[in-house]
Parts: sequence; C-alpha cells; structure tokens
Amino acid sequence: MEVNLSVNLWGIEFKNPVWVASGTFGYGLEASEIYDISELGAVVLKGLSLKPREGNEPPRIVETYCGMLNAIGLQNPGVEKFLADIYPQLEKFDTYFIANVFDETEEGYVEVVKALNGAKKIVAYELNVSCPNVKKGGMIFGHDERVLASLIERVKKATEKPVIVKLSPNVGDIKKFARVCVEAGADGLSLINTILAMKINVEKMRPELSIKTGGLSGPAILPIAVRMVYQVFEEVGGEVPIIGMGGISTPEDALEHILAGASAVQIGTANFYDPLAPLKVIEGIRDFLIRKGFTNFIDIVGKAHGE
Repeated sequence: MEVNLSVNLWGIEFKNPVWVASGTFGYGLEASEIYDISELGAVVLKGLSLKPREGNEPPRIVETYCGMLNAIGLQNPGVEKFLADIYPQLEKFDTYFIANVFDETEEGYVEVVKALNGAKKIVAYELNVSCPNVKKGGMIFGHDERVLASLIERVKKATEKPVIVKLSPNVGDIKKFARVCVEAGADGLSLINTILAMKINVEKMRPELSIKTGGLSGPAILPIAVRMVYQVFEEVGGEVPIIGMGGISTPEDALEHILAGASAVQIGTANFYDPLAPLKVIEGIRDFLIRKGFTNFIDIVGKAHGE
C-alpha cells in the first residue's frame, strides 16, 4: 500500500512532516556524516542573531529524569558569518531549511531576516520569542501581547517568506498568545519551546547550571506539549498550520502531536541520544498510516478532535 507523507504548507511541498528542532541539530552538517539529511522534511537551523554570541558559561547542560536542562545561551556565529561560511555547505542537500531567528531588539530580528532573504534554501523563518527585549527592560518578547504583536508585524514587513512563531509554554494561557500571533500576521505557530526549570546539586548545595535556571526538554514534557498543541488547534486550527514539538522520541510521540493538530513535528532532544530518531519517526508514521488504512498523511492531522 502506497502512502503519501507529503504536506503542503504555505505553498511549499515538504516531502514528509518530520523536521528537526533548532538548537539540537546544529546546522545539519554534523548529522550529514551519519545519514542523508535530505530524507528529512526540513531542518530548523540553530538560532541566528545579528551579532555573534558566545553563550553562557558552563555548566550549561544537565541531565534530568526523562529529559535535560539547557542554558546554552543561544551561542551562534552571527548571521553574517553563517552566510559566508556555513550556508554555502547547505545548498547541496535536497531538503528545506528554516532559519530560527532571535535578537534582543525588534530591529535585530528584522535585520537578521533581511540578511537571510536572499538565501534560497531557507524557505521560512521561525521566530524564537523567548528572548528578553533589552529596550523593554528585559521583558520576554513572547510574554507580552503588545510586544509580541509588534515584533511579528515588523518582521512580516521585512520578508515575503512565511513567518512561524515559536510559542513559549511559560505563559498563563497559550491560546491567547496563539491568537495574538495569528491576528498580527503570523503564517504558522510552532510549540512548545522549553519549560523553565531548575536542578540543584545536593552535595554542593548549589544549582547545577551556571545561570541557575534553564529550559527543560525531552520525554518529560511530552504530555504538556501535546495538551498545548491540542488547545492551540482548537483556537486557531484551520487558520494557520501548527508545528508540534516537545518530548518526541518515538513515532507514537509524534503521532500524539499530529492527532492533536500538528501538521508537522520537530524532533529535538532525542537527536542527542539517538541520532537516527527522525528517520525512525518517518518510518513509524508511514507504518501507522498503512495499518490504519490511510493513504495521505494530512488525513490524520487533528484527528483526535473528532469529526
């Protein structure tokens, strides 16, 4: 039985709905030594800012039960060096790339997007809005409705490529922020980003991470992520595509997101301990469709919501 795993989002035909999440896959070059990353639906690049960032002091990663905490600090070479040294190496791969963009000001986001507009292999932008806006006294972009709307509107004016907003789970009502994004012109939503958390070293009687708190990811957050995808689909499903992430390491995990309303999924932390996880998820989704008698992937998106 032949099944069609492709999904068309924003007029772009992705060969399958399995992407890899920003910050867990570098720029794809290391993984390409293990398998052909052209098999992926898309690669979401490690976050890019206008200027280079060194990130936080170590320790900045710590293992937890069923997951990990990270406080990398968005280390990256800056968009100019990325375009000069890294981007040319991506042009040989037969998959799509999505640039994860962040900065400390609206102007910074806009400038990064403008710099990347000419990169044809980059077909969309994912805005990381879990960053502090220095002009607003450190207010997180994704935690203030007006700041978030203003950012989206400015970025949309700077590009013709689709703009996806990566929602923070560290808010009171994620549905409200999803609605703000859509009304401001966002073309899609990805969720969830990591959950603010902490681990303390009992023997040292001090936090494990250098900056005390970090972002929790991995299997531990799967039920939370699925719940939020489900709720956001109820709020804006049918208006914009939803990209689900959070806790995905198996085909079943991915299918929970998809049935909750995700048109595509991103695999993150699993890449660290099972580099072949994305390929296993692709095959697992295909097997599920065959077993359930579906010929098109899109027929199961949001299926958990009933008719």
